[in-house]
Amino acid sequence: MTPQASSRRLSPLTAILAGGLTAAALDISYAFIAFGLRGVGPVKILQSVASGLLGKASYHGGLATAALGGLLHAAIAVVMAAVYVAASRFLPALNRRPWLWGPAYGIGCYLVMNYVVLALRFGPSPPPALDILLGGVAIHMFGVGLPIALFAARARFAAAR
Repeated sequence: MTPQASSRRLSPLTAILAGGLTAAALDISYAFIAFGLRGVGPVKILQSVASGLLGKASYHGGLATAALGGLLHAAIAVVMAAVYVAASRFLPALNRRPWLWGPAYGIGCYLVMNYVVLALRFGPSPPPALDILLGGVAIHMFGVGLPIALFAARARFAAAR
């Protein structure tokens, strides 16, 4: 590896934080736009994230529960990035083809969040409108999975023994 290429490498922790926080910012921006067009404000969107922890009380907590929702959203995205970066350590193909595996990972993240995590927490929900479904899958492919994969591909791991 050339010195220039080496200087572009990231530590795994940096890849996790950068990938996770980028994904969180892109995903919440999509939510603000998509649901804002339906009349839902950013505070209520963030409170809905906090409701996973606080239940309906989150909607009565004002900016404090909205801030908690923002922190929870970022933490979830960082965990998603940590899982991908860890997996890429043992499955190097993930780093060789981030443009393929990142969007695939994003679809997996969408499915797990919407049909496992949220379903376990809140019970089954009716299918979303088609535009929300397609937008949700797209943002998870290209705004969550892809940035995480691109940062993971730049992570530098210690040589395997």
